[in-house]
Amino acid sequence: MATISAGLVKDLREKTGAGMMDCKNALSETNGDIEQAVDWLRKKGLAKAAKKSGRVAAEGLVGLAVDKNLGVVVEVNSETDFVARNDDFQALVRGVLAVALDHAPQVNAETVLGAHYPDGGTVSEAIANAIATIGENMTLRRTHGLSVAEGAIGHYVHGSIADGLGRIGVIVGLKSAGDKARLAALGRQLAMHIAAASPVALDAAGLDPATVARERAVLAEKNAGKPANVLEKIVESGLKTFYKEVCLLDQAYVHDPAKTVAQAIKEAEKTVGAPIAVTGFVRYALGEGVEKPVEEA
Repeated sequence: MATISAGLVKDLREKTGAGMMDCKNALSETNGDIEQAVDWLRKKGLAKAAKKSGRVAAEGLVGLAVDKNLGVVVEVNSETDFVARNDDFQALVRGVLAVALDHAPQVNAETVLGAHYPDGGTVSEAIANAIATIGENMTLRRTHGLSVAEGAIGHYVHGSIADGLGRIGVIVGLKSAGDKARLAALGRQLAMHIAAASPVALDAAGLDPATVARERAVLAEKNAGKPANVLEKIVESGLKTFYKEVCLLDQAYVHDPAKTVAQAIKEAEKTVGAPIAVTGFVRYALGEGVEKPVEEA
């Protein structure tokens, strides 16, 4: 049996992201052959994939891809941040992105999981293979696409660890017949704003009516006891403030807080050379909304 050096274990761990003891066992079982060890881990992991599926996966990567006037964002989760830096995991996310882009703009996780993966099989099978090799639970949590008939898709990745991959991904659709290069530059600035300011909707009309009703009820309760006509004015004023916080076009523009986003876009029309309309945006932040286990002291 070959001597299993620390260097071999390190190389296998970097290649697969598997635990140290699993790597040692794999190399021992395959007489130190690193490629056979990868296969051994894959087979071993496939047998345990069902058990891993119950683990919370809130780390991983958000990725985006843009092709002309079409863009897509995906979130692929893993259990640890360590795996997000693994080359094989990043390749998996890029493969998922390619599939999602092929099906965009009307795309969802269920469609992508059942679609053909570039290296063969389905995306779901590719994820299962990655679980086997890397040794952590992984999920394609969500994906969404945007397109514009004429214009540009602005995009930005925050916390980037590789091209198009990071912790926050934003795409924003800009409809315009103006200068494409200047429109793309504006799109990136808007995407950066969205990443920082976390708008919920494009404008008030795009908000969930239940969200508006809840905010209205909170404002009314906070000001209970005031005359009806005064209360109504207070509530309406409070709603306008709320819209400035959560609606993209009403927010203060992070690149120039003296202006709203709508005003900044209007000014940009002079340099772009044509009217500009924001058709929509997607902002994914890694692990948002996932309930993570509480670590005991």
